[in-house]
Amino acid sequence: MKHNTYTPYRQKSFFAHTHNIITTILFCIFVLFAILAPYIAPYDPNAIDITQKFAPISLEHIFGCDHLGRDIFSRILQGMRISLGSSAIILVCIVILGISIGGLCGFVGGKIDSIIMRVCDVLLSMPTLVLALFFVGVLGVGLVNVIFAIILTHWAWYARIVRSIVLSLKNKEYIVLSSCYGCNKFQSFRRHILRPVLSQCVILASMDLGHIMLHIAALSFIGLGVQAPMAEWGIMLSESKDYLWSYPQLMLYPGGALFISVALCNIIGENLRAYYDMPISHT
Repeated sequence: MKHNTYTPYRQKSFFAHTHNIITTILFCIFVLFAILAPYIAPYDPNAIDITQKFAPISLEHIFGCDHLGRDIFSRILQGMRISLGSSAIILVCIVILGISIGGLCGFVGGKIDSIIMRVCDVLLSMPTLVLALFFVGVLGVGLVNVIFAIILTHWAWYARIVRSIVLSLKNKEYIVLSSCYGCNKFQSFRRHILRPVLSQCVILASMDLGHIMLHIAALSFIGLGVQAPMAEWGIMLSESKDYLWSYPQLMLYPGGALFISVALCNIIGENLRAYYDMPISHT
């Protein structure tokens, strides 16, 4: 008896699926709020007003106020700006480092490849959060040092992936023959390999965005990242933990914002991976 098997094919557009449209729109709304945070926040996120201490939800304060009378909604918006902005900067730097170092190792090889890959092996053998804690301890606390620490702990993953892609493609006939037409190794990489490498890095970066946001929040929560009184979700969670039983909403709002942001990033990253893994439909 013959069984019919169904093989899913990639649609012409990523937005051919409704759930991709919905998650992308929601994420774009978050990004828009982060960009416009200084203009749409109703109050100064760091302004203290003890007379509004633990103020409940109202038309003036739609999320209420914290233990220092600061508007929670304004602080959520400012925290969104810091988390998304810092994560974007980190990912751009990681992708640039990964493509540069991985491409160099894959194309040049030899001792340079061996030395750099052994460094990658050391970095990849340890949990990234523990390694980030080490680098923050060496560099010092603060958002800038957290950004450097996360970059130093994550570039090796991208360099490994880029190197493997370059090694799988550099011996293809059309790349080998490109040298006959006057192309050097850099030109061959830019013309024939950069595009597939970049597409894989974009997919990996979209899946890592939420992971890096959690790193920033975790380091801020334990006092090694963003420092008070700057509004950041990890800082807000840390400051409100003492009021968990009496005013649980102080942790609910930043925790919910972090959860939704990370979930959206993971869903979009998984959708992109599934989309590019599907064979292309020729119908």
